[in-house]
Amino acid sequence: MGDVTGFMKYQRQELIKESANARIKHWKEFFQFISEKEIIEQGARCMDCGVPFCHWGCPLGNFIPEWNDLVYQGRWEEAAERLCATNNFPEITGRVCPALCEHSCVCSINQSAVTIKNIELMIIERAFENGLIKPQPPRSRTGKTVAVVGSGPAGLACADQLNKAGHTVTVFEKNEIAGGLLVLGIPDFKLEKWVIERRINLMREEGVIFKTGVNIGADINVTNIQGEYDAVVLAGGAEQPRDLQVPGRELKGVYQSIHYLSQQNRINRGQRIEHKSRITAQNKRVIVLGGGDSGADCVGTANRQGAISVKQFEILPRPPEERCPENPWPQWAFTLKASTSHEEGCDRDYCVLTKSLSGEDGELRKLHAIRLKYGDKDPDTGRQSFKEIPGSEFEVECDLVFLAMGFLGPVKKGLLEESGVALDERGNVKIKENGMTNIEGVFAAGDMRSGQSLVVRAIDEGRSVAENINRWLLA
Repeated sequence: MGDVTGFMKYQRQELIKESANARIKHWKEFFQFISEKEIIEQGARCMDCGVPFCHWGCPLGNFIPEWNDLVYQGRWEEAAERLCATNNFPEITGRVCPALCEHSCVCSINQSAVTIKNIELMIIERAFENGLIKPQPPRSRTGKTVAVVGSGPAGLACADQLNKAGHTVTVFEKNEIAGGLLVLGIPDFKLEKWVIERRINLMREEGVIFKTGVNIGADINVTNIQGEYDAVVLAGGAEQPRDLQVPGRELKGVYQSIHYLSQQNRINRGQRIEHKSRITAQNKRVIVLGGGDSGADCVGTANRQGAISVKQFEILPRPPEERCPENPWPQWAFTLKASTSHEEGCDRDYCVLTKSLSGEDGELRKLHAIRLKYGDKDPDTGRQSFKEIPGSEFEVECDLVFLAMGFLGPVKKGLLEESGVALDERGNVKIKENGMTNIEGVFAAGDMRSGQSLVVRAIDEGRSVAENINRWLLA
């Protein structure tokens, strides 16, 4: 590395964030890059470690030490080349990835990890700014055609790779805009939509065809798609949300998080929503059920809409402040984490089980819950049993409850039922080793295959299945 003592000389430095009070007044991203000198110093913190475990932590296997060193040397163009060699959309992962790589950074054994995610983002944004990211259509076409169903990160990555290989790729998206949950599920304050549009426009210039507002399995028969294309890729995501099966679920004021978040994203795009269908937290008491990313996104959205109060309940125990012995480095650290949304105002509570909801005249007024006590982890499954604590019942007044409790896999009705693809025991699309389903020429990738996961893993799945499809088409 350029500076083998950099990790001793420089401290971890984050991007500059707008204050919480200021940023909840708008929907835009709220970070600023640090200076070039400062980001170079952050690159210098990357150690000359014998085994770069960040490769192990990153699903894409990014060449992290290489582009950190190139940044330290001021060789930004080469850094961008190395970054884009393994990641189709670093401008997206640099914003929304939880940075698995940083949890396995050797520096993080006894000090703060290298700011890998921030360096990644600065590399790609400088590359765009300096005109280094240009359309690069394939020099020739193979004559083979591929239909990609779904334009989330897995579908986009697969389409990008297959197009680069010279195949003619058409991406079908059931919503009115391409991008999947990147566009409709992630709030603008985490990922502004011009970032996605910039990349999709680039892909269009390179020859990828996008057809939006087309629902395969509803608007177009799956059999017709199979007959028109040499290969079909199912990348529709895991969009079946887990529901809350308690009395009072039917009350007005109880919504799935994805419906809430996607509506606000559409409003931010200028779409008009009828008053009776509008979900707003303005002047309301909000409870979010679920402690993951979607839950945090609901917190940030509710604060921006002007909620009176926001509480977030998690059924699981409060994570520890530091790693437990059974969760050693370089594994992902299961420790307490606060998102930027939590910084903006939120009361978090753990070991809470919702028992029922109640209201007046059909509208939500209270959430009734009980506290849980967890036992030891099962050594084989890692799961913890729990029991309700007698006498710990409590109720909270509320006007809105958002269900952010995860997803149960892909929606079965329509595309999957009509296509006849086999499902695994978890209800996801079952594939062979090469990514193909039980139907010849039909492949699957991303959350539709694996269940709910991360953007970075979806990109990796898209790239992997594209490689297998390319081999199959040219065999």
